[in-house]
Amino acid sequence: MAKGNSQKKSDGSALDFEAQLWAAADKMRGHMDASEYKHVCLGLIFLKYISDAFEEKREQLLFGFTDPKSEWFIKDEPQRADAAENRDEYLAANVFWLPPEARWHKIKAKAKSPEIGKVIDDAMGAIERENLTLKGVLPRDYARPSLDKVRLGGLVDIISNIGFNESAAKSKDVLGRVYEYFLGKFASAEGKGGGEFYTPQCVVQVLVAMLEPYKGRVFDPCCGSGGMFVSSEKFVEEHGGRVGDIAVYGQESNYTTWKLARMNLAIRGIDANLGPRNADSFRADLHPDLKADFILANPPFNMSDWGGENLRSDVRWKFGMPPVNNANYGWIQHFIHHLSPVGVAGFVLANGSMSTQTSNEGEIRKALIEADLVDCMVALPGQLFFTT
Repeated sequence: MAKGNSQKKSDGSALDFEAQLWAAADKMRGHMDASEYKHVCLGLIFLKYISDAFEEKREQLLFGFTDPKSEWFIKDEPQRADAAENRDEYLAANVFWLPPEARWHKIKAKAKSPEIGKVIDDAMGAIERENLTLKGVLPRDYARPSLDKVRLGGLVDIISNIGFNESAAKSKDVLGRVYEYFLGKFASAEGKGGGEFYTPQCVVQVLVAMLEPYKGRVFDPCCGSGGMFVSSEKFVEEHGGRVGDIAVYGQESNYTTWKLARMNLAIRGIDANLGPRNADSFRADLHPDLKADFILANPPFNMSDWGGENLRSDVRWKFGMPPVNNANYGWIQHFIHHLSPVGVAGFVLANGSMSTQTSNEGEIRKALIEADLVDCMVALPGQLFFTT
């Protein structure tokens, strides 16, 4: 887990401002439910990051470099000015194009205005119009009456002090760490509900290291904020592969979490198929024909309200009928259903699922073992999850 409050550095790097941002934001959070606040905060961090990346690229185009061999070298000033407002220049560099009203300095200038909520909403809308991969993803309810505009303006001021305008690769890593830190903090603040969008990084790393998803189709049917995909891409890069060696597929039932996952993957440049909408994997499988090479997942533990009573004759239950009041063995068979003939799945379940005999679960487990589908089981230490 990221420990921003104990790993402070004096050089102004990411671990410095993670804890500072949380401490300041936590004071403001008292007037808002944590589940609501995280989207307000993370949406603004996303907006600041893509604005900083845009401005860094814009400066390169506007001022150029002195080295004629540089890919950014443009000889005369009029050409540079034209290039700085050329949308295609940004898209070619995998940088989101921001129209003038969506650039952070415009938002910062209005931080003390009672209209700050509308300014942010208009910026989000403009970004979506100009970048189709973000369409329908960004939060656009900052102008709602229930959101305190003084506190919102204060948050804009805090985030304005964070600089993401480093080299592209480093910036993406920095922002990823901020996202991870915030997701972890919000999961902690929310307690039981936090697990729906965040899996502790140490758990994700264990799964990725065991499965070694170098190349192929990676699927997470309960993907939360997309952490499994981010770690899989990192693993590929760290072992000499390329981003794009794996094809990413996911599904998420919670609407706001689905949007958060798309934002999280967009900042990493990960092209993921998360379906056209949020949807329940049991009742509305958005990838019905997918056969994945790797499945990494952290399904909700012991989910009782999963609609099992309406899925009694489902084709996925090849090893036995899962009980209507617990989805654990429904999830396992859903994973198996989506594996290719040489595919492998790694997933996290509650400890009790290893020994339960309730409502046919023991028989399903026996059938899985007799079919030689279980490679290994790892007992993790306690207190890794915020829900335990």
